[in-house]
Amino acid sequence: MNALIVEDEELAVRKLQKLLHDVSPALSVVGVTASIEDTVNWLESHRATGQPDPDLIFLDIELADGQSFEIFERTPVRSTVIFTTSYDEYALQAFKVNSIDYLLKPVQREDLQRSLQKYEDLRGQSVEQPAFKIEKLLQQLQGNTPRTYRQRFLVRQGQRMLSVEVSDIAYFFTDERYSFFTMHSGQKFLVDYTLDELADALDPSRFFRINRGVLVTHQAVEQMQPYFGNRLALSLRPVFEKEALVSREKVSDFKQWMGK
Repeated sequence: MNALIVEDEELAVRKLQKLLHDVSPALSVVGVTASIEDTVNWLESHRATGQPDPDLIFLDIELADGQSFEIFERTPVRSTVIFTTSYDEYALQAFKVNSIDYLLKPVQREDLQRSLQKYEDLRGQSVEQPAFKIEKLLQQLQGNTPRTYRQRFLVRQGQRMLSVEVSDIAYFFTDERYSFFTMHSGQKFLVDYTLDELADALDPSRFFRINRGVLVTHQAVEQMQPYFGNRLALSLRPVFEKEALVSREKVSDFKQWMGK
């Protein structure tokens, strides 16, 4: 059995590859792509040389150049698809294509095992239609228990390990493919999570993802100013060494969030 991973965050790719190796050592990852364009080209170039499509595609929904559903509009996808994403609002659309499961990030070992077992159980059957009821999926996504969010992070400081309360964190950001947070005190720490995983794990009433690389708290926003392209430029405290720009599509939601 072989698989293609479609994911635009390098840390998420490494985590999924390790999970797959641990859960199913016989599964071979034959390729990794990071965009709609790369994925379409990868599939078509393999077909052009007579190679079959992979058995499985682990497909993130939000890619750098758009939503991955566009792949299905641009080229036939003959593989079975397992979606991996931080956003549950795409569930119904996901199951209109060749999908057998829908995993919310951060992907858990038990969920991945269940998905792979589902694939094995369905091998030889048609996956043109959803493999299980949409109603069941929605029940899983909505749940009957209150959502809980991260309260603290364990980080390394030299040879020591520290537990940092979320309330002490001003903002999260990515730098050179790694994720960090800056505390209100100005201290900065590395965290072993992608921004997608952090956005899903943190309380949205306290943290807002202003763009693909920055998550902020209300307390961290010192000033807001209009910026080119209908964006907002933020001044953060403690001082953020890069530009903190609210992307155009998030400006309205951000203003509403700041006013709550």
